[in-house]
Amino acid sequence: MLLTLVSFLVVLTVIVFVHEMGHYLVARWNGIAIHTFSIGFGPEIVGFNDRHGTRWRLSAIPLGGYVRFVGDMNAASVPDDEALRDAPPELRKRMFAHQNVWRRIAVVIAGPAANVLLTFLILYALLLGYGRYTIPPVIGEVIEGSVAQEAGLLSGDRLVSVDGYVVRGFEDFQRLVATAPERPITMVVERDGAQQTLVAVPEAAETTDRFGNTHRIGRLGVSRDIGETDVTLYRPDPIEAVGMTFEEIRFIIDRTAAFLGDFFVGRGDPQQLGGPVKVAQVSGEVATLGIVALINLIAMLSLNIGIFNLLPVPMLDGGHLLYYLVEAVRGRPLSPRVQEFGFRIGLALVLTLTVFTFGNDLYWTFQR
Repeated sequence: MLLTLVSFLVVLTVIVFVHEMGHYLVARWNGIAIHTFSIGFGPEIVGFNDRHGTRWRLSAIPLGGYVRFVGDMNAASVPDDEALRDAPPELRKRMFAHQNVWRRIAVVIAGPAANVLLTFLILYALLLGYGRYTIPPVIGEVIEGSVAQEAGLLSGDRLVSVDGYVVRGFEDFQRLVATAPERPITMVVERDGAQQTLVAVPEAAETTDRFGNTHRIGRLGVSRDIGETDVTLYRPDPIEAVGMTFEEIRFIIDRTAAFLGDFFVGRGDPQQLGGPVKVAQVSGEVATLGIVALINLIAMLSLNIGIFNLLPVPMLDGGHLLYYLVEAVRGRPLSPRVQEFGFRIGLALVLTLTVFTFGNDLYWTFQR
């Protein structure tokens, strides 16, 4: 339990700190006055003021964080009209609300961008430092009556790509299939010196990991015998590693979007949705595998949180970005009444999602 709690706090604190630091740095570079930099919400546990007048604080509820600018009413960057009106001229021009729309857009994007950058740096460093073990991407056996047989796969086929992703090893093929249950995939295989394109829909199956967690995955019905000489360590050069890392990030985003899309067509598995409890549980489990596994988890979650924050929902960075883009097109901001209405809807959506994921986590935890 202690390992789970500590791991969860480490993972979440790193991700939140990087996200908020993105907002903070771009704001500072633009001369914007910053009131508070907080890790967590609620009452302050410990903090200090720096020479620029910013209050750095660690707060009691470790489920996020925020950067509050001078002239904001709250952590959601809702402008305080009274503070904006009464501020002295020198301070007024440094307030976030008085910056031009492109500076505000840059500050908003900086948070999610920092999360994506963290993911890239971690994955890139791990790839260069450790390389990757790989198995030749050749089909061994095609099971009789399987989806693979119906799609036309044959023993000896060499896999080239799946859904546009390069297949460098058989493990790539397994992962690409596993993350597409009941979704069509397009495979390019090399057979007798020529390439062929095949389409299949992996059937959904359940598997249990070493921690007893059940996962819904896709299966085609192929296997491959692995000998000692089949497994090799591949170390890409620094240039190639850049492309491989971007491809990995694209894969995570693509499969995450497809996973969420399954819920709109009735294929989604609620057990796979995770909130704070699920993240804490996974953090503790991954921590038992070692520091490298935990760092890799930070990369995955950082990317997902960065992308999630870009959703066009008021209260999230994407909601602010939507407002500012509308302002850039119209040449003037939306009325305070419209913005306030949007923030109320956004708050309701975020709270609803939080309650749902928390309840879902507890339900499936007690079902185990």
